[in-house]
Amino acid sequence: MDEVRNPFAPGAGSRPPELAGRQAILRDAEIAIQRALLGKPSRSQMLLGLRGVGKTVLLNKIEMMADAAGHLTSSIEAPEGKALSELLVPKINQTLRKLSTSQNAKAKAHQALRALRSFASAFKISYGDASISVDPEIGVADSGEMEADLPELFVRVGEAAKAAGKAWTLLIDEVQYLRAGDLAALIVALHKVSQRDLPVLFFGAGLPHVAALSGDTKSYAERLFHFPAVGALDKEDAQTAIRQPIESEGQEIDDKALREILAKTKGYPYFLQEWGYQCWNIAEGPRIKLEDASKAAGEATRRLDEGFFKVRFDRLTPREREYVIAMAKLGAGPYRSSDVADALKETHQSLGPRRAQIISKGMIYSPSHGDIAFTVPLFNEYLIRNYVDSQGKRS
Repeated sequence: MDEVRNPFAPGAGSRPPELAGRQAILRDAEIAIQRALLGKPSRSQMLLGLRGVGKTVLLNKIEMMADAAGHLTSSIEAPEGKALSELLVPKINQTLRKLSTSQNAKAKAHQALRALRSFASAFKISYGDASISVDPEIGVADSGEMEADLPELFVRVGEAAKAAGKAWTLLIDEVQYLRAGDLAALIVALHKVSQRDLPVLFFGAGLPHVAALSGDTKSYAERLFHFPAVGALDKEDAQTAIRQPIESEGQEIDDKALREILAKTKGYPYFLQEWGYQCWNIAEGPRIKLEDASKAAGEATRRLDEGFFKVRFDRLTPREREYVIAMAKLGAGPYRSSDVADALKETHQSLGPRRAQIISKGMIYSPSHGDIAFTVPLFNEYLIRNYVDSQGKRS
């Protein structure tokens, strides 16, 4: 088949040709976006799921929806170890300058810029050649305490957006990398604007344990957010994700080939894109057959091993690699931390710091007390393929 017309797009955050199985999440987001413009409160969303399930794709789609509805949007990907204050200041400055062009919002936007100047000074934030060319507002967002200052700043932004007849939507990807104090401050700030019916919305995305982190930080987080689970697609949606893009290009796929793809990918969206991409390039057309899907498995697996899986494994230290390989040897997971300790002939307590470091790198998480699991689907199979021989010993 013509590789130029290949409809599949395996890549980090690349939007697939068919967003199958996510209609309920997008519908809830659309309702919240429209309600915000009417001054009606809505719960923010925190999308939770493993790697490769399409959380970033959904955030990007929600941002496009908010833009189309007339929201001002600010999108952030939280890196490890960087303060939220440093990430927010340039985004909020940009938003307030847009709001200041509205005649009705000039005064409120100016007040908000002064609060932002206070906030930036309190946290010693500067960025590039940009500056906030107003005087700080003494006593507002200037204590240097994130949990006290961020709510005051969000209220000022919300008031400016309301005066302009607009709404502000903040989107943060990789929420699990936010520092605990920053996550707490964000939750308090969102709670404050919600209490005041200000047009501020938040959409976040992170690994499954973010719900527990949020609840541990502030007990009311579960009432502030929806936590929709973003997982593998069910059979029908997975079939649609493969079949629809192929047929939209005037080609076809056999049912047997489709079943083979679903069996190999377990319905995970990123893997579906990779298998679809390889099947298209291998098939002579106009129909993808079972033998095409079988041949595609080798190339798809190789590409995943060299990219999707390897970049994550390479972030681990030798001792951390030893830990995750011991996990993989135990099967598909989730795993008891004590069983991993037994496999490594160490105590559960002595392995605690190593386990915590792997969690902080976003490679594993704790689905329940005493259990651990990989954040990357099928990662155990990758480790077995590449680092364990047929006798179960490390290669």
